[in-house]
Amino acid sequence: MGIFEPFRAIGYITSTVPFSVQRLGTETFVTVSVGKAFQIYNCAKLNLVIISPQLPKKIRALASYRDFTFAAFGNEIAVFKRAHQVATWSKHVAKVDLLLLFGEHVLSLDVEGNMFIWAFKGIEEHLAPVGHVELCEKFTPTCIVHPDTYLNKVLVGSQEGPLQLWNINTKKMLYQFKGWGSPVCCCVSSPALDVVAIGCADGKIHVHNLKLDQEVVSFEHASRGAVTALSFSTDGRPLLASGGSFGVISIWNLNKRRLQSVIRDAHDSSIISLNFLANEPVLMSASADNSLKMWIFDTNDGDPRLLRFRSGHSAPPLCIRFYSNGRHILSAGQDRAFRLFSVIQEQQSRELSQRHISRRAKKLRLKEEELKLKPVIAFDCAEIRERDWCNVVTCHMDTAEAYVWRLQNFVLGEHILKPCPENPTPIKACAISACGNFAVVGTASGWIERFNLQSGISRGSYMDKSETRSYSHDGEVIGVACDSTNTLMISAGYHGDIKVWDFKKRELKSRWDVGCSLVKIIYHRVNGLLATVANDFVIRLYDVVALRMVREFRGHTDRITDLCFSEDGKWLLSSSMDGSLRIWDVILAKQIDGVHVDVPITALSLSPNMDILATAHSDQNGVYLWVNQSMYSGAPNVDSYASGKNVVNVRLPSVSALRYSEADADDKKTQVSENSESATAASFSISPEQIPELVTLSLLPKSQWQSLINLDIIKARNKPIEPPKKPEKAPFFLPSIPSLSGDIVFKSNESDNDGEDEDKNKDSKNSMKNFDALESPFSKLLKSSWDSKYFSNFTDYIKGLSPSALDIELRMLEIIDEDVEEELIQRPEFISIGQLLDYLIHEITCRNNFEFMQAVMRLFLKIHGETIRCHPSLQEKARKLLETQSLVWQKMDKLFQSTRCIVTFLSNSQF
Repeated sequence: MGIFEPFRAIGYITSTVPFSVQRLGTETFVTVSVGKAFQIYNCAKLNLVIISPQLPKKIRALASYRDFTFAAFGNEIAVFKRAHQVATWSKHVAKVDLLLLFGEHVLSLDVEGNMFIWAFKGIEEHLAPVGHVELCEKFTPTCIVHPDTYLNKVLVGSQEGPLQLWNINTKKMLYQFKGWGSPVCCCVSSPALDVVAIGCADGKIHVHNLKLDQEVVSFEHASRGAVTALSFSTDGRPLLASGGSFGVISIWNLNKRRLQSVIRDAHDSSIISLNFLANEPVLMSASADNSLKMWIFDTNDGDPRLLRFRSGHSAPPLCIRFYSNGRHILSAGQDRAFRLFSVIQEQQSRELSQRHISRRAKKLRLKEEELKLKPVIAFDCAEIRERDWCNVVTCHMDTAEAYVWRLQNFVLGEHILKPCPENPTPIKACAISACGNFAVVGTASGWIERFNLQSGISRGSYMDKSETRSYSHDGEVIGVACDSTNTLMISAGYHGDIKVWDFKKRELKSRWDVGCSLVKIIYHRVNGLLATVANDFVIRLYDVVALRMVREFRGHTDRITDLCFSEDGKWLLSSSMDGSLRIWDVILAKQIDGVHVDVPITALSLSPNMDILATAHSDQNGVYLWVNQSMYSGAPNVDSYASGKNVVNVRLPSVSALRYSEADADDKKTQVSENSESATAASFSISPEQIPELVTLSLLPKSQWQSLINLDIIKARNKPIEPPKKPEKAPFFLPSIPSLSGDIVFKSNESDNDGEDEDKNKDSKNSMKNFDALESPFSKLLKSSWDSKYFSNFTDYIKGLSPSALDIELRMLEIIDEDVEEELIQRPEFISIGQLLDYLIHEITCRNNFEFMQAVMRLFLKIHGETIRCHPSLQEKARKLLETQSLVWQKMDKLFQSTRCIVTFLSNSQF
């Protein structure tokens, strides 16, 4: 186990696999593939409801029916019931590309033309296919559809152009359609009988009558791209939606046989799937640009409008950074999008607006991508001024202006920072001061200028009089940084010169030369250390005040892509194109951990709490999260869990936090059960040795543990005011028979009653004999061997009891009659009281379930306090409990003291 372990990936919405739509009751759900896992969204608000475990290979096809989801990966098919894998179908020898739900069966079709029929009713017993159909030679299947009302028949399209109609029951081909001389990309059944729509690679759509083998109507895409998706409207409107390889959605009117509307900028990449929701004027579309959108037809002109959508980066992120105390991540990608991802709830993720891009693109008849700002290459943010003015500044590729953003409104700011208007050159570096009032930008020509973020006005430039051109640097500025007190500004040039400036006076204070070309710098405001990356793959740390190098880290064998300090400044994290992520201890001046991933890390950021590490990778559109195991590990020091100089190979995090499917879970459980008892004990709740200062609460409702304290008051309050009255009529246990007059007529059968009384007496005697053998779970747990495992089990049991039930269990241990001391200490009640004292000492020492244990201890001492006072053996344990309680409460009181002082000060202050 290393310091950072894979957690999960965010920012993935869909992939290049067509989605599957199903309706459960009144709600509609869509299942989409995200690499090796699938996600299920509720179409009502496109909120995520299920994430599947990760499969061994990427998903190639999806199908769904009620609670079942079928996912084809490689040459196998995984069957899931909700998020749990229940079966794996393995019969194909080639990769499975197509799945079709066919009544109570699933059809799977591989690239070699083998079609298998699977039954999913009684899936545990039927793991073998119930049928097999082998398609003709020189027929490469590309799509499959079941025409409505065609019993046991499917239509299969091919890469060669022809289509074949097969009866899967008789396993015979019924008819072959010659096609239109172009590969078939998609086909879909229409609401009209015998009619299907077929999309071809040449951009033509053919609405064809299968029964007559005649073409009803044909359409052609203006973009000349392949028709990749089709869908018929089912709400009564004669509409056909088609999607092309250029991201354009066309709506065709079947009655008028013409184009009705076009959504030009529906997606930035090829349309993967289209589907009209059943009996609704809503069209759902998915694309390879990592987005899922819903369009509604409710306008007067019949054109669709965007209803809701979920999207992520369509190209790999270039820069990432944690924001809002680690709850969000700012991400800038190669797709010209600037996004805010939520680490906690992905529904809050969104793209920052670049001000009316859609409206301007529609007016100018251009694509939105052409009007967006160029990709961000560097940015900086300051949370301190989020509510006042723009608090983010970005530098863009080959752009001579820097842009500001207001994250409170998620929108591009009104000011544009233009340094050196006389000689505009692309901006390469930017930084925001600690106060959030100023932004410093550096250009490719060596110019550094300071701006006021509130007004966007320039506040002077930093010029070195010794330079030939009076610029800041004689070459490109690769990084700028400001200290925590607005005293110093540090800048670095590409040629290896680092300069320290007076922030306010803009005068050069000192400079030094690294000796080689610099690539990147990172400054830590707390410890005043500057980390530099050179083209010799060496990381050097400089003390800006002392003007000397204090650390040098070597180990990377390729270009270093990013650096990041931990919040306390003790760790430095670095990533490289060699695929490694290394963690350096600044104080010990050595590498403490290192991991290697298959895809190189291009950007990284560590949360302020140091609990989550975010990474971006080349050719990956998502952001990957790693959890800091050192914060939750029981190891006493870093050396016990870190790898030191060794670099360990790890896999990238998956979309799901579950690393394996349910099929593998049984194997894992078996392995765990074979481990030693010590390993098993380590899986229970956190012990005090693991996190010494941690105090945990029970998370029970407040009323449950407060009722233990005030149980006598509650009983007195609920006590009836008047005693129960004697019933006027006969008691319920006297047998009676109904009468027409309404009077009670008693049934007399003395002999039967006598026999019943004798049976009852026998039963009561037998029950009294067996009464001593009956034990409650409370008593059984008390008689168990007490260790960390049983402490945890006992806590879980009493937390599940109601306050009155726990009170009864404790009172059953009361010692009513006084015996001789030797006999008393052997009584089960006396032993149980001693065990409960040991249990309370252990739990209070561990500071587990703190508020609940205080209530249980008060109730226990209230009931058994007199017994404990009269017996020396119990007095010793009670004295130890008092010492433990006093010590723990002193530490708790110390934690609360600073808060009490602040509250007292603020309450007595007058503003």
